[in-house]
Amino acid sequence: MIVKSKNLDYSTTTPKATLAFFDAVALIVGIVIGAGIFETPAFVAANTESEQALLIAWLLGGAMSLIGAICYAELATAYPDAGGNYYYLKRAFGNSVAFLFAWARMTVIQTGSLVLLAFVFGDYASEILHLGNHSSSVYAALAIGILTSLNSLGISQGKWTQNWLTAAKVLGLLLIVIIGIVFASPSKGAITNQPTDSEAWGMAMIFVLFSYGGWNEAAYISAELRNLKRNMVRSLLWSIGIITFIYVAINIAYLKGLGLETMATSEAVGAELMRRTVGEPGAWFLSLLIAVSALGAINATIFTGARTNYALGKDFAQFSWLGDWDRRTQTPTSALIVQAAIALFLVVLGTLTRRGFETMVDYTAPAFFFFFLLTSLSLLVLRFKEPEIPRPFQVPFYPLTPILFCSICAYLLYSSLVYTKIGALVGVAIVMAGIPLLLWSRQNE
Repeated sequence: MIVKSKNLDYSTTTPKATLAFFDAVALIVGIVIGAGIFETPAFVAANTESEQALLIAWLLGGAMSLIGAICYAELATAYPDAGGNYYYLKRAFGNSVAFLFAWARMTVIQTGSLVLLAFVFGDYASEILHLGNHSSSVYAALAIGILTSLNSLGISQGKWTQNWLTAAKVLGLLLIVIIGIVFASPSKGAITNQPTDSEAWGMAMIFVLFSYGGWNEAAYISAELRNLKRNMVRSLLWSIGIITFIYVAINIAYLKGLGLETMATSEAVGAELMRRTVGEPGAWFLSLLIAVSALGAINATIFTGARTNYALGKDFAQFSWLGDWDRRTQTPTSALIVQAAIALFLVVLGTLTRRGFETMVDYTAPAFFFFFLLTSLSLLVLRFKEPEIPRPFQVPFYPLTPILFCSICAYLLYSSLVYTKIGALVGVAIVMAGIPLLLWSRQNE
């Protein structure tokens, strides 16, 4: 059997609606604005030809996310389910596609995101104390290993700790914006040898959309949101508006204080801005804030990722060993160990390519955008398959809006396959490895 329960229906266990509008906005903004925004502006700058093009890329990212959010709003209101993307894919395309999504999430998407955060921590921790040629990788591996061990021991972080870590992240962003826009001297350095072709633009948009990634997680709270029809749409629109404003503001700060060329070559762009503006103590302080914030994001990703894998083990027979729960520590020990092993392998991959963070973006991008595309296609499929389902919110200008978003996802999928390097090939290979596993499981039904 692929799924232990043939008629698995998550809707029968839908949680109670307890989240208000502001809760949803805070959650979405908190998920999207992660530690990655302290890294991606440098890569976007390296793939844009001018300051104007860079800002246009970030505005386009907000617009594309808004189009996608409208599509997700229809799915979330029509199918309020804690399974989110998994549930939509299963309903539209069946168990096989749902299985491959679950496999990709375990081996590529979730673990790749974990290592992305670990490299952000490593880059900024290295600004505080450098550990040699592979300093960032050493810090990344240590963070994954130590935090996984703590989670395996059953040591849980209090709510106040996570709130403090989130506050550190917000403080870091505000410092960059204020110092860059208000206090930094305008940079007059000219940009040279910047790419102008479609390859460079495709790569720039991949990094931009990765920075905006996470608003789709709103699908996972649809079953818990009060006044679903009104609040789902409002929370998505407000969240993306806030995020777009913050992202454009922080990039304006970088451009004013550093210029495009310096942004493109910086390994820790936020620390570089502080160093130029207020000196080494400012760079050290900001690096500490970002490193601490990244640690909080890593810990949260380890926690949620392991529990996603645990759920995979409960739903899919071939992964039953992941469904072991340690009653003593109240943790999914096997899921934690597997997650850490995959993540440490990816740290090694990033180290070998000498492009840690960038390699992880390459690694996750094809799978990320492929299942994004399938989820957006599921809106069209479910309209056809289940026209009788009540849809409290319907996408305006249907079918043009979902077709436009599908086109965006297809372009980004194409860019992630054609323009990226070895990381993407490894990611695709690992996702494809799930196909023979799927076929094997069918033979054992």
